[in-house]
Amino acid sequence: MTTRLPVVTVTYSPGDHLRHFVETLPGSTTRPVGLVMADNGSTDGAPEAAAAAHDFAEFFPTGGNLGYGTAINRAVTEIARRPGDFDQEFVLVVNPDVWFEPGSVDALLAAARRWPRAAAFGPRIAETDGSVYPSARAVPRLGAGIGHALLGPVWPGNPWTAHYLDDSDMESERTAGWLSGSCLLLRREAFDALGGFDERYFMYLEDVDLGDRLGRAGWQSVYVPSSVIHHDQGHAARTVPEFTLRAHHNSAYLFQADRHPAAWQAPIRWALRAGLELRCRLAIRSARRDLR
Repeated sequence: MTTRLPVVTVTYSPGDHLRHFVETLPGSTTRPVGLVMADNGSTDGAPEAAAAAHDFAEFFPTGGNLGYGTAINRAVTEIARRPGDFDQEFVLVVNPDVWFEPGSVDALLAAARRWPRAAAFGPRIAETDGSVYPSARAVPRLGAGIGHALLGPVWPGNPWTAHYLDDSDMESERTAGWLSGSCLLLRREAFDALGGFDERYFMYLEDVDLGDRLGRAGWQSVYVPSSVIHHDQGHAARTVPEFTLRAHHNSAYLFQADRHPAAWQAPIRWALRAGLELRCRLAIRSARRDLR
């Protein structure tokens, strides 16, 4: 096999995280890899430096800060144009603040052979404190989503948050409603049929939306704990909390509004927008206090 396994990451001044990502990627698989760094306007020079230092990596400027899903879609379109360079069966979508355990991507590829009706495969995600991130969850329905959004910050143990996180089993290979977009092996047949990520999501919940749409189209999403990666979860959100909190709440509204589009459901959408706006303002106020 001469074509490379395509790997796509979105960069936006990723700093030293990107170096660790690029250095550990080749050891994650026996396949040759081709890394496309879809750059949304970095100013730190890190993506350009990585491309210069590693012959399997390339710098792919998107032309502006397009958002996460849009940048991924642009890079996958570029990969599709080059079948001589890139394998067209799968694409690995990964955040640049991830680093890989040896063999972790091969474990995802092996799972893809075991689950022919699955379109998305996600690894076990170890956080910086050693805990396991609940990366395989049920699709949030309206009740659980509202309960988690409104009560999660003040009552973390509430039943709606517990259902939303759905992290009771992070040890077994199993299907899930959606998988964390921090690292996803995607079957291109399914991803392309859905039109990729929904580009209305600037950042956050594009992975939830994708998992839900895959399920509605008859595909499975599979959590693969034999594949292990590490993720510095939320470091970007800590640096610009007001922007990221606003984006998260906008995405939460979009996700639920799309699934309650009827005219008679308008009061639901109004209440959802008002509740999320209040929660967003409170969260921003709290984040500002923490930064002082």
